[in-house]
Amino acid sequence: MGGVLADVRLWAGELESVHGQGQFVHRFSRSEPRESALAYMRGLIAPLQRKNGWTLAEEAGHAGPDRIHRMLSRIEWDADEVLDDVRRYVVDNLGDPDAVLVVDDTGFLKKGTRSAGVQRQYSGTAGRTENCQVGVFLAYAADRGRTLIDRRLYLPTSWTDDRERCRRAGIGDEVAFENKVAMAKAMVRRAIADKIPFRWVTADAAYGLSEGWRSELERADVFHVMATTRHDTMVTRWAIDHPVHDLFNSLARQMWKRRSCGTGAHGQRIYDWARVEVRPWHRPDRRHWVIARRSVARPQEISYYIHEKRQRSLRSGPRRIRRRPEFWTSSGAGGCHLCCTP
Repeated sequence: MGGVLADVRLWAGELESVHGQGQFVHRFSRSEPRESALAYMRGLIAPLQRKNGWTLAEEAGHAGPDRIHRMLSRIEWDADEVLDDVRRYVVDNLGDPDAVLVVDDTGFLKKGTRSAGVQRQYSGTAGRTENCQVGVFLAYAADRGRTLIDRRLYLPTSWTDDRERCRRAGIGDEVAFENKVAMAKAMVRRAIADKIPFRWVTADAAYGLSEGWRSELERADVFHVMATTRHDTMVTRWAIDHPVHDLFNSLARQMWKRRSCGTGAHGQRIYDWARVEVRPWHRPDRRHWVIARRSVARPQEISYYIHEKRQRSLRSGPRRIRRRPEFWTSSGAGGCHLCCTP
């Protein structure tokens, strides 16, 4: 707990500094919403058991949640403009040409039916289907730190097909249905267009299964490590549609390497790793691999990842960027080898 409180104090101090420098306050025309915005952000990083209008107001010393609610719903300010400020701050303080963009979604549990995008759907937070909203996020991970730099709210068709319901929630008629992969593509494209410095993109299988997105990243010269499923297929020297799981069935025992992918809550996370080259004739300057991560205690549990990298630096691997440490590690040297390079 002491380490968490120390982190919170550090973040709060930097937040005060950023606020004092006027990094975001110019987005609010009056002093009250500026102060409410600072109080709101303080509450978000505070170690509160629950975070809502009442608890954030209590943390700020307000008599009730009205000031927080007014700042969020009535005061005119542009969240996208504030996001631009955040991105500039991140680049100035964490920017690294070897950074990693991490795509992931998460659910926000809800009890009612009025919150934009809410319905019964799978929530990674709960680990099951729940009444929730789902957001798709883009994180920036570098040696000096990690943070979020973009977001999208997922709107299921139960919402986009009901325009009156959307209007009641403040969603414009121009907002159409967009799946999560399309949202991820848009956020990474924006990062490229804005010249955010990074080298890698990584995501779980919900996004890694999209061959179209993997191809788009390759055309943009963006290296990537994407989770996939055992039923995905690859072009190999032996077949056009080779099932991923079948690549490792006859692999010699010595090809599996036992490696740690970092320290977790219960100590070192040790797995057995192996890799098989795929798409051997695609481009002479690229190497493509399927990487398998096998549980030591339960060998039947295997996860699979697709890895694309420039050929000349395949064995040089980033080492310490660990936003998704369960399946890869990285450093500033210019590659990603998931701790399994033979």
